[in-house]
Amino acid sequence: MRRLCWLLLLAPLVADELTPDEEAQARLAKVRRICVDILTGGGPALHLRDLIITSVQNTRLFVLTEEEDKADAVLKGAADDTVFTDLFTSSENMNAHSTSGGGSGATSSKSTTTHQYGGMGIGESETHRTEERKHEAIATVRLVSKDGDVIWSATAESLGGKFVGASADVADKIAKRLVTDYAAAKKAATTH
Repeated sequence: MRRLCWLLLLAPLVADELTPDEEAQARLAKVRRICVDILTGGGPALHLRDLIITSVQNTRLFVLTEEEDKADAVLKGAADDTVFTDLFTSSENMNAHSTSGGGSGATSSKSTTTHQYGGMGIGESETHRTEERKHEAIATVRLVSKDGDVIWSATAESLGGKFVGASADVADKIAKRLVTDYAAAKKAATTH
């Protein structure tokens, strides 16, 4: 009987305990001010950082600050932006040759000579070489709370689009993912 009483008393405590995912989501719902840290990856990462700041600012959901101590969370991570050339080569060949011969013969009083020769040749060769300039960007970021816990993370990559470069596309994908996950966290916080 005593065990049953203790289990009944402990049941509400276990039920109120959040999973790590729920705890991170609850903490994400409380974020209002974000500092975007310097991303690792050199010069291209600095450019991508600026694009991420602009994209997150354009969501109008967060206050962005350069002061890490004023932020509710810090966006950290790594990024790269690479321009490279793909080279494609192909070669096609077609050839056909044919030859024929002939012969001659001689008789005793009259001489007869017959010769037949033939020949034929067909040849074709075609080589293609194509160089294509490509642009690829990737960013892996995480939102870290003041006490050092990761409360959100995302990875985005792009080869660019018809009207947007690879880096800008990656920054937009990161911002859109943050908005989607933030909205879900806010909704979950209101239902608990």
